[in-house]
Amino acid sequence: MTTEDFLNGQVLLIDKPLHWTSFQAVNKLKYALINKAGLPKKFKIGHAGTLDPLASGLLLVCTGKFTKRISELQGQAKEYTGTFYIGATTPSYDLETEIDQTFPTDHINESLIHETVKQFLGEIDQKPPIFSAIKKDGVRLYEHARAGETVEIASRKTTIHEFEITRIELPEVDFRVVCSKGTYIRSLAYDFGKAMNSGSHLTVLRRTKIGDYNVADAIDVTLFEQSLTPRL
Repeated sequence: MTTEDFLNGQVLLIDKPLHWTSFQAVNKLKYALINKAGLPKKFKIGHAGTLDPLASGLLLVCTGKFTKRISELQGQAKEYTGTFYIGATTPSYDLETEIDQTFPTDHINESLIHETVKQFLGEIDQKPPIFSAIKKDGVRLYEHARAGETVEIASRKTTIHEFEITRIELPEVDFRVVCSKGTYIRSLAYDFGKAMNSGSHLTVLRRTKIGDYNVADAIDVTLFEQSLTPRL
């Protein structure tokens, strides 16, 4: 692709590595496009939907005129795969924080797991995790959490279009979920454990699709950088 192609607008399918922030991935791309492809320093670039550092997978990055499409792309359904750990919770609902409570799992079997899935299909009420970037009284929730403050979080409507269990090897349960914008898979993990009179937290998360875009067609950030033709 030429400099003009990037300025006119591209949607780049990036496979975000684990432990990278979405901001780091975009910054790495921006640096490469400026220094290798010769784009001006103030060209527009942005991603269409944050992935947590503890999640990997599809990150849509828009360049140039296509940055105007970001809100449209963010609104599309998303598919995730991952793993719930049944029988324990963490304050962040994932591996960002240590286990704070353990719960019985002797009563949990495949039948109960598959039956519980049905409770979460369609429109559901979901509370975002306290360790999230949503603002409450002008302060991000994770800042309240790290300060040890108790905050009342309002639930919000979200839609689970598909929810499939793909592996059961307790305490681990693998899943595939297709959901609407604004769904927190960490909260789904927590609520899923609670619905089985136990606990659960998210240990693996990978975003595999956004609308018709598939992570199978995505490229690693470093490989994308290497693919760029250096300017003369």
